[in-house]
Order: sequence, then C-alpha cells, then structure tokens
Amino acid sequence: GYQPTVGGMQSGRGAEGDAPLVLVCDDTEPIRRLLRINLELAGFRVEEAADGHAAMARLIDPLAQRPTVIVLDSQMAPYGGWWAIAAIRSHPRLDPVPVGLLTAAVITHDEPGASDAGFDAFVAKPFDPDELVGAVSRLAERGRGSHPRR
Repeated sequence: GYQPTVGGMQSGRGAEGDAPLVLVCDDTEPIRRLLRINLELAGFRVEEAADGHAAMARLIDPLAQRPTVIVLDSQMAPYGGWWAIAAIRSHPRLDPVPVGLLTAAVITHDEPGASDAGFDAFVAKPFDPDELVGAVSRLAERGRGSHPRR
C-alpha cells in the first residue's frame, strides 16, 4: 500500500538535507502529482512549478535551495521546457544542474537538438514510473558530467 510521507520525506530517512531535491515543472496538475508521488516514494524531495516562468522564479531565488535535478515538460504555454532550459543554461548557478525533458513527442531526431539545448535525459509521456525514477536517479548521481559541453 501507499505509505504516507511525513513532511515530504519517507519515514525511516535521515534529516531532510539527505534527500536529493527535484523540481518538477509541468502545467498539468495531475501529472505533477504523479511525478511527485513516484519521486517521493523513491526517496526524493519534490517541489513543483506550473510553468517555465514559475520554475525560473523559484530557481533564481538566492534563498531557495538549488535542486539536485530539474524535470521540465516540453509543452507548457507560454513558457515551456525549451524556454526554461535556455534560461537555466545561461545562469551560472543553475548551469551545473542536470535537467530531464518530459515530452509526449519523443522523436529520435529531437534528441540531438534537446541535447544541444542542454537537456541531460529524456522521459516519454505517458511516463513509466520506473523509467522516470531511473532517469532522475541517474541524473542525481552523475550530474551533468555525462554530457560534455559542445
């Protein structure tokens, strides 16, 4: 059954600072909830943003903790994942943070373009929870090292 989380943490974990923080950005509330549940069950802390502009407002706040991983939906109006990735990659404090692209339109020829834009992983929608958690876990462990800058 579903274990309720305490303060966004699973019971049995250490102090809140131990868990990697993931910012999920999607304009569809049920999808954000699904992302949150799956990531929290895997031991991540999760914050949500409803579009790229809200995500950037949160990310550039110097008092807010920098996330370990950011997950952006590609299709958000008016500020989608492609807008947000450009803003993130041009920001010195945010550039080291790995970013996953959540997209309903995974076409293989999109991947090089997304990689050039600075995305570090792709998750297709509708997403498989294990695939999502696996991609975020790999990004949390590896950071951006796997994608040399061109």
